[in-house]
Amino acid sequence: MEFIIPEVLTETSKYIIDPVARFLGEWSTEINAATIFLRIILSVLLAAIIGCERSSKRHSAGLRTFILVSLASTVAMMLDIFLADVAGIKFYMTSAASVIATAIISVNSMVFSSRNQIKGLTTSVGLWTCGIIGLTCGAGYYTVTLAAFCALLLCLSIFPVFERYLKNRSNHFEIHLELTTSVKLQDFVTTIRRLGLKIDDIELNPAYANSGLSVYSVSISISSAELKKYKTHHEIIEALKTLDYVYHIEEMHG
Repeated sequence: MEFIIPEVLTETSKYIIDPVARFLGEWSTEINAATIFLRIILSVLLAAIIGCERSSKRHSAGLRTFILVSLASTVAMMLDIFLADVAGIKFYMTSAASVIATAIISVNSMVFSSRNQIKGLTTSVGLWTCGIIGLTCGAGYYTVTLAAFCALLLCLSIFPVFERYLKNRSNHFEIHLELTTSVKLQDFVTTIRRLGLKIDDIELNPAYANSGLSVYSVSISISSAELKKYKTHHEIIEALKTLDYVYHIEEMHG
């Protein structure tokens, strides 16, 4: 029995399986002056749309960061394809380096706030995804590029509304709690239990050690069947705000 190793897709076969390339014509599958400009412009345009969405929500990585990451990935892929055609190099080193560099940049865009929350996680992953889309654009896979772009834009702009709804209806949530004095912590715990809630964990936040406040991260579960059916996290937190010894309280989001 013979095992046949499939050959790498040629420019012509790529043209056949990519609907957008078929529409544009076979010229769009080659590395030439026209496709270089086409892929760079497409890469910059799509990244700019994603970057605008992030910038509008005041995230750390904004318009220019997304454009530069996508542009670098696109150019890296085109360079690797050129080197493969001219020098016969089969390992795409430049593209691999761009993926690693984007991953490092993405990790560095995440920070921990004083409330023990991870900030920038979604933007970090979005930045890495944008870099991957830049690679597909540089490779001339226009259909994959456009489909992945639409999926990424939906994840960043539309899905958060649905995600917030699911989180607000979850039986578990975490709050940032600031009390006027640590003596009132026991009163707060008692009130929580009377409301039909269960405290899973309480952690003192050392970032507020000299503020004059007692600050905690509290993990809560909804144990009451009535609360599970009718109350959201927002309504529960609004009720807890009315306690006179609660200086500030809010839900923590990962």
